[in-house]
Amino acid sequence: MTVSETITRQIEKIPEAISFGYADLNIPRQDFLSAAKALERLQKKGLIQKLSKGKFYKPKQTPFGEKKPDEQQILKPYLYQHGKRIAYITGGTLYNQLGLTTQVPATIQIASRDKRISINTGALKATPVKSYVDVTEENYQMLGFLDAMKDLKRIPDVDVNQAIAIFQKRIERLTNQQVQSLIDYALCYPPRVRALLGALLESLKNSNRLTILRDSLNPLTHFDFGLDPSRLPTAANWNIR
Repeated sequence: MTVSETITRQIEKIPEAISFGYADLNIPRQDFLSAAKALERLQKKGLIQKLSKGKFYKPKQTPFGEKKPDEQQILKPYLYQHGKRIAYITGGTLYNQLGLTTQVPATIQIASRDKRISINTGALKATPVKSYVDVTEENYQMLGFLDAMKDLKRIPDVDVNQAIAIFQKRIERLTNQQVQSLIDYALCYPPRVRALLGALLESLKNSNRLTILRDSLNPLTHFDFGLDPSRLPTAANWNIR
């Protein structure tokens, strides 16, 4: 079977308005040139459309015209590699979803450990940031949560005291095992994140492994978040104000 036939058969199985890339077609690197020509022929026939370099979709016709992939579908090929998550959305877009800000940035931030991911296709634009640990399907939400703690003072129009309440509610929903993982990941983040997480966990009477967080901090360092002491009474124990 030729490369063109292999690609055509694989694309036939992909639903309409779902984005895909070379990795989704399991094309060996030595066949990329042949694959590119085959995909170009399919584009000319109108069977697929190009989203950006190396990213495509099968157009879906509706009574209102062609339906294109939604934002999540457009982002999917960038967030996964060979079926495994390698990146996640962070920054203002995530903080808006978490309820920390009402502002929605024009440019998305995508965090990945080893890959710089940029997007500039139509109205969708994204810039890369480096994640503190390897990204997986199991940890990306925790990493985004820790990112929010790290950027707390820089989030546009954020109410810090309201943010603390949001953080506490999210931590309350975690299992003990997830809390342990959150602590492990926090150890890779800047000291202000470890201090804030320690204060939040202590406020929720979750004392598991707080010592490891406390021992990772310089006792002479103070962290200014502009908190109302009544909102987080344990903050002083972690040199937070």
